[in-house]
Parts: sequence; C-alpha cells; structure tokens
Amino acid sequence: MSVGVVGGALVRASHPEPCVAVTTLAVLLAVAQDASVATAATIGAAALAGQLSVGWSNDLIDADRDRVAGRTDKPVATGALSPVVVRIAIRLAVLGAVVGSLALGPRAGLLHLALVALGWAYNLGLKRTVWSWLPYALCFGLMPMVVSLAVSEEPAAWWATTAGALLGVGAHLVNAVPDLEADRLTGVHGLPHRWGARRSLDAATVLLLAGSFVVVLGGGAGPWAATGGVLATVTVIAVAGRLAPTPWPFRAALVVALVDAIALVVRV
Repeated sequence: MSVGVVGGALVRASHPEPCVAVTTLAVLLAVAQDASVATAATIGAAALAGQLSVGWSNDLIDADRDRVAGRTDKPVATGALSPVVVRIAIRLAVLGAVVGSLALGPRAGLLHLALVALGWAYNLGLKRTVWSWLPYALCFGLMPMVVSLAVSEEPAAWWATTAGALLGVGAHLVNAVPDLEADRLTGVHGLPHRWGARRSLDAATVLLLAGSFVVVLGGGAGPWAATGGVLATVTVIAVAGRLAPTPWPFRAALVVALVDAIALVVRV
C-alpha cells in the first residue's frame, strides 16, 4: 500500500471536519486575545495533535462496531487502514499533544491535556451513557480557558466558557443523529439516542443559537448593526442545518462556532 493511500486513509479516520474546525477555533480564540504568532501556532499545534489522537482512537476503538453497522466510510473497519498504523499514529499524536500543551505553560497545558483525556473517555465508554454530552460541554466550554491561560495567564470570561459549553452540546447532539440506529444496534445509548433524532436536532438548534447570543452579547463587542448581522447569520445557518439532511446539521454546527469565533476576532 502506497504512502499516499495510507495518508488518505489516516486523514479520513481522523474525523477531519471536527479536527480542522476545533483547531481553527482554538487559533481564532488566540488571535482574538492578541496572542503572538508563536503562541497562536503552538495552541493550534497542540489542539490539532489532541484532536487527531481522539479521532484516530475513536475509529480504532469502534472498528468492530463499525463493521457490524456496515460503515464503509471507516478505513479501519473496512481494512483500508491497518490497526498497527493507526496505533503508531495515535502514539505520535499523543506525544505531540503532550509536548505542545506543556509548551503553553503548566496551567494551560495540563488543562488542555485533561480535555484530550475527556475526549478519550468519551470514546472509551461515556458515549454509551446519558452523560455522553458532558465531554463536549467541558471540552468546548474550557477551550477558551486554555487559550486565555496560555496567552495572558488569566481565566477566560464567564460568557466565553458558557457559550463554548452550549455550542459543544449542540454539536454533540447533531453529530450523533446520523448514526442513531446503528449505534443502538451496537449498544450505544447516549443522550441523543434516548431523545431521538427530532428532539436532538431541535435541542441542538436552540443550544447553538443560545451559544451565539452569549458570544455576541456577552462580549459586548460592537455596534448593534454588526451584532444583528452576526446573529442573523448564525440563525440562518442553524435553522438551515436543522432542516437539511445529514451530515449537514453537524457541519452547520461547526460553521456556527467558527462564525462566533470570527466575530470575536474582528470585535463585532
């Protein structure tokens, strides 16, 4: 198997959309706090490495379940990617996450590593419980805290952590919807599985909009015309995602989070 084929399979197994979105979000938060180029780059590298480790571990841990569910989009489950290669990639990603995180300072670094561990805890079992939303709430909610501690050694504003938690839970709900039936067949009964697709999507839309309102209004960032423009934009994206077929609701959730972060950067 060629290096290009293996590399492509590794990218697909990493859960590339959330991986890129979370990394971009972390960098945008750093830019919003006037971080130096070096600090922003280190935050991005640590976030990317942590996300890669979580994404690859998810596909490795779930390989048997994905085979039972007939998931042809999972390279480990289909045999397109060797588990040995994934394990090596995971070890390298974990090493990168540790080195990158600790380079941010002890408080920011240890907090970020705790968030990566929460992602692993979700993969290892929390996703099967009614507490499946908790890692998303904590990871998204505390990412602004990681960035703030790394940039200024000061805690993040209350509204930043609140908004992050709301956006994170919303993203969890829409992310789970496409796989509800396959997950139930293989023993996964997280919060979205107990609520069902319709209720999960409705709740996610409300949470995404609430998180956006907290970001824009809590930040006190600018004139009403610009503020209204941001809120109108995220409302259209969230509602369109609610009405669109999968996987667009999850993509819409990621876009809403990125729009909120961009709004902070430009001080809307």
